[in-house]
Amino acid sequence: MSKILVTGATGNVGKYVTEYLLEQDQSVKAAGMHEEKARALFGSGAEYCRFDFGKPETFENALQDVDRVFIMRPPQMGNPEDFRPFIEVMKKQNNIKLVVFLSLIGIEKNPAPPHHKIEKMLRESGIPWCFVRPSFFMQNLSGIHAFEIKHFNRIVIPAGKALTSFVDAKDIGEMSARILVEPAGHRNKAYDLTGPEALSYKEAAEIMSRELKKEIAYTGISVRAAFSYWTKVRGLEKDYAMVMCMLYLMTRMGTARTVSEDFEKVMGKKPGSFRDFVRANRDVW
Repeated sequence: MSKILVTGATGNVGKYVTEYLLEQDQSVKAAGMHEEKARALFGSGAEYCRFDFGKPETFENALQDVDRVFIMRPPQMGNPEDFRPFIEVMKKQNNIKLVVFLSLIGIEKNPAPPHHKIEKMLRESGIPWCFVRPSFFMQNLSGIHAFEIKHFNRIVIPAGKALTSFVDAKDIGEMSARILVEPAGHRNKAYDLTGPEALSYKEAAEIMSRELKKEIAYTGISVRAAFSYWTKVRGLEKDYAMVMCMLYLMTRMGTARTVSEDFEKVMGKKPGSFRDFVRANRDVW
């Protein structure tokens, strides 16, 4: 059986992609830098391979017997050119049925984030592609931004009053897996993935307050202040903080307010709501 390579297999989306593929009896290579974490998540169900976009010596083994690939940009990789060597190797292999790239909603209109140029590289490569373009992950609030919510009862994000159609990474993973299982029907297509509604972060804080039974406030700081806070106080890498700033700047411009029906069209059901997500993850905060 041909195999599916999942990069970032232990990440927010990659772990769900892998889980859903395994449920469909697909042969999966879980790629990444932490084999122990992957084994803890997937047991004996998946094959494991060490993989790093910045280390071409890891490409051959990762792509052996593979005909479909899920690509997620590692958060610390801000230079899109770092992906070109891997794309060139896939092109030379000449047997890839589909590459699913986890991109970003609205990216076709915004060349600033690295996702825009990576999409262009894939289109120009001649490899069959599918772009999954999600809105902001609900998991951002249970992950990178959970610290302020848990310890200070505040959402500290530079999004202003903009609306965001939050989407559950679980839904992104499930749909990406469906696309990889049925590659012929999704070649050279792009899908916007959102939740069922668009909320302001003030509204998100109100939902969290009701569900968590404690008052959560939204502190809408400036993009510049956010960068300073993330790098100097939280100690985040500057490249990572810069990408986050660009994404929230896009949010202020209204790129994340669209509610898409693409998930329902492909999956035949509605995506999960933000309220349901908070209820399922209340222990995080």
